[in-house]
Amino acid sequence: MIRFIIITILFVYINNIYPQQSSLSKGVNYLSGFIASDYFAGLKKTNNDLELTDTLFLRGVKFKNFDYSEALLALTFAAVPYKEVPIQIPLIGILNYPLTSASDSVFLQKNKNLPKDLFYDTPGDNYGDKDKLAHFFGSAFLSYSSNIFDLGDLIGYFVEVFEQSFKVQSYIDQRDLRTNKLGNIFGEILKENKSILPSQIMLIKSLSYFRYNI
Repeated sequence: MIRFIIITILFVYINNIYPQQSSLSKGVNYLSGFIASDYFAGLKKTNNDLELTDTLFLRGVKFKNFDYSEALLALTFAAVPYKEVPIQIPLIGILNYPLTSASDSVFLQKNKNLPKDLFYDTPGDNYGDKDKLAHFFGSAFLSYSSNIFDLGDLIGYFVEVFEQSFKVQSYIDQRDLRTNKLGNIFGEILKENKSILPSQIMLIKSLSYFRYNI
């Protein structure tokens, strides 16, 4: 039931903002290609992953002509390391909805290039925190776009549930939920301060840890 409610709310947002969804698809494909590009791979040699996250955010905002809501949603789906999302429809069953039409080679290179070292406790393997970008930007989108109701805390779980629908994990990851909260904060601040960058909010997590654990 919770999964169905969250998916329904997401589709209400998407259908209200992008009736034809063509703009969203173009944004997701463009950002996927940007992350997979040799240019972005070259940036990885001279910039840390927080700086790369800022670069990705600014590129999305510029491509979407400073429509921050649309940019955040496109960034969310571009950062998801899956090509399709299974959507469960009552009486029909599960349909696989494509998130991007990028080629397999672009998709694989995009996943390889995704920033992964985002927090002090990022796992030291090759995957790291690559999944956290979708949590962050998705929660930021919901907070930034919720002008009437404060949906950030409630729907901050949506990427978490999204991952469970892929059977990526069968439990609620507290690190994911903390990332959701940071995304909520970013989206709220972004309403008033368009100069704020993702890295400035992501650093809150690490700074708060060292402040109380010196």
